[in-house]
Amino acid sequence: MTEKTITLEAPNGMHARPAGELVKLAKSLSPVKLTLCSGGKCANAASMLSLLALGLKSGSAVTVRAEAASAGEESAALESICRFIADIKD
Repeated sequence: MTEKTITLEAPNGMHARPAGELVKLAKSLSPVKLTLCSGGKCANAASMLSLLALGLKSGSAVTVRAEAASAGEESAALESICRFIADIKD
């Protein structure tokens, strides 16, 4: 398992539109299992309801975890998800 903690900079936090796009990205990275954790709660990155239940606001610290058969798959998927979160603008 590989993990990285980043800060959600989006002014509106993680709302429905970026959460939906994140779910699409996470599903496209299958078979890597991606999990987001914040405030003592964790969510499957491929589940929109789970992501929204985290209640991520601007400034939230988010730990992204990736689990896969190979370290290369893990790190590539982890970087894709972290880049996506860093690029959320609204």
